Amino acid sequence: MDNIANMLTIIRNGQAVEKETVVIPYSKLKLEIAKILEKEKFIKSAEAQGKKNKKTIDVELAYEKDGSPAIKKIKRVSKSSQRIYMPLKKIFPVQYGKGIWIISTPKGMMTDKEARKEKVGGEIICEVW
Repeated sequence: MDNIANMLTIIRNGQAVEKETVVIPYSKLKLEIAKILEKEKFIKSAEAQGKKNKKTIDVELAYEKDGSPAIKKIKRVSKSSQRIYMPLKKIFPVQYGKGIWIISTPKGMMTDKEARKEKVGGEIICEVW
């Protein structure tokens, strides 16, 4: 089971039925991805809740003024069966700069913009716009 793909599906489905918040099982990696989505304003907030074995991530979803979801498309790029790595020279803007790639680099999780600024490549986790 791909936990990151599961997280992205929970967010996608939550926005499809216009929920205010969704609850995702906790992991440090998922929390980092959620914090990047929050920083890039694709979601309103992401907070870890609970203790030890019962931890979850509460995600408050963001919507445009017209009621449409802030995330138009969110998809997993690198899968457990096929990892996708990008060198720095091949990292380009997503959807003409309207979207982001979330990349796992040696310097930690970051967006494609930050990876170009830091001059590092890495594994493309997901694509959001």
